[in-house]
Amino acid sequence: MNHLSRFEKTPQTMPVLFIGHGNPMNAVTQNDFTRNWQAIGQALPKPKAILSISAHWITPGKTQVLTTAKPETIHDFYGFPPVLFEQQYPSDGAPALAEQTQQLAPDTVSLTDEWGLDHGTWSVLLSMFPKAEVPVYQLSIDYRQPPAFHYELAARLKDLRERGVLVMASGNVVHNLSQVQWQEKPAFDWALEFNDRVKAAVSERDDATLIDFKGFGALGKQAHPTYDHYLPLLYSLGLRNAQDEVYFFNDVIDMSSVSMLSFVYLPN
Repeated sequence: MNHLSRFEKTPQTMPVLFIGHGNPMNAVTQNDFTRNWQAIGQALPKPKAILSISAHWITPGKTQVLTTAKPETIHDFYGFPPVLFEQQYPSDGAPALAEQTQQLAPDTVSLTDEWGLDHGTWSVLLSMFPKAEVPVYQLSIDYRQPPAFHYELAARLKDLRERGVLVMASGNVVHNLSQVQWQEKPAFDWALEFNDRVKAAVSERDDATLIDFKGFGALGKQAHPTYDHYLPLLYSLGLRNAQDEVYFFNDVIDMSSVSMLSFVYLPN
C-alpha cells in the first residue's frame, strides 16, 4: 500500500474505494484483508464523512439515503459467534450531507431514517477507522434497476468527492455463498476467471463490459447467483474521474468462491 503515502494529510479531491468485504468474521479477525483496510485508513486524507454503498441495503423500487444522526449498528447475519453480534460502530451520521446527496439526484434519491450501518459498512470501518471518529451515512441500492442505472446515478454524485466525502462501495467481485468452502481449499476455476475478467476490465476502463452483466453469461451467474454484491462495483466506476489512477489490493479468492479483490481510485 506504499502508493497511498503521498495522499496523507493532503486536502484534495477524495478517493473512491471498492471494498470486497467478504466474511463478517473479518470484523473481529486480524488477517491480511483487515491489515490492508487499516493501512488505507491510516494513509488516506481524513474525510469529512464516509458514504457507504453496501450490498446489504437493498431497497427494490427506490434509492434512499440515510439521514440518521446516530445510526445504529445492524447485525444483518445469523449463525455466527456471539462476539460478532456484540460489535458496535458508534459513529455519527451525516444528515446535512445526506440531504446534499439527495439534492444531486432529486428525481431518484429519497431521504430516510429507517436504516443504520449494516455489516457491509461497519465490518470494514472497524479496521479502517476504528475510533469511529468520521461521520458515516449510507446509500441504498434499487435492485429492480438495470446495471446502467447504478453507473449513471454514481456519476451524478461525483461532486461529493469535492466536498470531502470518501465514497466506499462495498460488495464482492465474486459472491457465491452456496459454493463456499469453510475448510481451506483452492479457489474454483470459474471464480478465478470471473475475478480476472473484472480486474482486467477495471484496469482498462472497459466500463461497458462491466455494465453489461448479462454479457458474462453463465460465468456471471456462477459468480453471482444474485448480483447484489456486484452492483456496488458499478458505483465505484461511475464515481471515477478521468485523471484517477487505480490501485488493487486484497486480490484473493476467499473460501473458494468469494473474491476479496478491492481497489482505490486515487486522484492523479
